[in-house]
Amino acid sequence: MTTTETPSAELRELLLAHIRDVPDYPEPGVMFKDITPLLADPGAFGALVEALAELCVRHGATKVVGLEARGFILAAPAAVRAGVGFVPVRKAGKLPGTVHGQAYQLEYGTAEIEVHTDAFTADDRVLVIDDVLATGGTAEAAVELIRRAGATVAGLTVMLELSFLGGRERLLPVLGGAPLDVLITV
Repeated sequence: MTTTETPSAELRELLLAHIRDVPDYPEPGVMFKDITPLLADPGAFGALVEALAELCVRHGATKVVGLEARGFILAAPAAVRAGVGFVPVRKAGKLPGTVHGQAYQLEYGTAEIEVHTDAFTADDRVLVIDDVLATGGTAEAAVELIRRAGATVAGLTVMLELSFLGGRERLLPVLGGAPLDVLITV
């Protein structure tokens, strides 16, 4: 795995100051990381989008994938800022037309995500952006979808990694040398 340079301490502190912990959500024992205060602050959100756009450019991405749902909020403005296309990867049954689907394991069951079959070309380099890396199941499924659609994975970028859940270890073999960029690790 390649990991690019870490973000500045100033950016990490700014982002962390705008992420709220919500205990026992969505179930007892879970500490949910709520990014809505960050999204509501134009300075913090703008700094995050700028950092994500810089990674798009650094990795030579031609398209950015956002993972449903909070990944959409981060990936779409980063793609616009970087001057590349945005592709939503959605939960099963939410996209019209022909799709590739990929099932994956969650901590509490299974799920499936989909992408349009014509979302990528063989020349595309796709950067996956999401808000949180937990167990890595959704990101792993997205990487598989991108490859099945014939594109190259340029990397995976997440704002926040919950290191105690082991997602990084799960993703290292799947990424096959593509970079993993994490702005904050807790």
